[in-house]
Amino acid sequence: MAVEFLTLADCSLAYQRQVGDADRPGIVFLSGYASDMEGHKAQYLAERCAGAHISFMRFDYRGCGLSPGVFTDSTIGAWLQDSFAILDILTKGPQIVVGSSMGGWLGLILASARPERVKAFVGIAAAPDFTEELVWEKLTDAGRKVLLREGRIFDGENPSHERAPITLRLIEEARTHLILRTPFTLPCPARLLQGKKDGEVPYAYAQRIADHIGGDARVTLVEDGDHRLSTPENLELLWQTVGEFL
Repeated sequence: MAVEFLTLADCSLAYQRQVGDADRPGIVFLSGYASDMEGHKAQYLAERCAGAHISFMRFDYRGCGLSPGVFTDSTIGAWLQDSFAILDILTKGPQIVVGSSMGGWLGLILASARPERVKAFVGIAAAPDFTEELVWEKLTDAGRKVLLREGRIFDGENPSHERAPITLRLIEEARTHLILRTPFTLPCPARLLQGKKDGEVPYAYAQRIADHIGGDARVTLVEDGDHRLSTPENLELLWQTVGEFL
C-alpha cells in the first residue's frame, strides 16, 4: 500500500488508505505515543480489513514515523488536530475509531466531538490523561526537578532504543485536554481491551474510563496481556471486538 501525504497549513501527514465496501463502516487507527502506522496492530488491521473489503485508514502524527516534524515539538493538542484532519478530510461515512494507548485518549475526544461520524470506539490499553496521571503525578521530587530544569525526561524503565522523551511542554499543554476530571460524554458504544499485566497503564484504569464515560461501555480484561496486546490471540480478540460494529 502506497504512502500518501495530507498537506495541512502547519504540517504534512503521512497516511495509508484502503478503500472498502461503501455500505460498511470504515476503521480509523490511532497509534500510541511515539509509535507509527507500521506497528503490529495497525499492520494486522490493515490485512484483515483488506481481506474483508473494509475501508481502513492509518497515519503518522506530525513528527512521528514518516510525517515531517520534530517529535519533541509536538503536543497532545497538535496530534489531536492531526486526528481530526484525517477523519474529516480523508474518510467518508461512519467510522470505527480504534485507539491504542495515547491513541485511545485522542480517539475518545474524536468520538465525542464527531457523533455523526464515529459509530463506535475501541480502545487498546487506552490512556487518556496519561501525561498527568501516569507521568507527572508518579514522578519523584527529583524527577520533577529534572523535568522542570531540562524540559524533558526519559522513561528509564524501557530499553534505551525504546525510550521516548516526555517534555514539559507536552505535559503542560495536555492539561487543556484532560477528560477524566470533568464531565465527558461519549455518544457511541465503547469497548476497552486491557491487559492485566500491563506495566504502563494499570488495568483498573480501563474500568475507571468506562465508569466515567458511562453509556454503552464495556471492559475486556486479558489475564496475561501486556501493554502492547499484540500476540496472535490478542489481535484476534481485537478483530472480534471491532467486528461487533461491522
